[in-house]
Amino acid sequence: MSIGTHFPGSGTLVEEKYLEGKAEGKVEDILRVLKVRGLTVSDSVHERITTCTDLDTLTAWFDRSLTATTAEDVLKEGPALPADVSEQP
Repeated sequence: MSIGTHFPGSGTLVEEKYLEGKAEGKVEDILRVLKVRGLTVSDSVHERITTCTDLDTLTAWFDRSLTATTAEDVLKEGPALPADVSEQP
């Protein structure tokens, strides 16, 4: 019997499944925020959000979902928060 060690970034199946689950959770959070805020999510926006697996991108989209005026605004490039808010300690 071998003893395995886990190092972040090692690409193990456990790490891969963990990151997939984390991405799926962020996707659900983004869609939930948009729904609760009453924003209409088009099929194309829904598909783009649900197929994204990049955690940094999903985190930026989640931040934007809190203040966006449309679901399409969530996917736009640029800062998630105004500079004066994000620079506060």
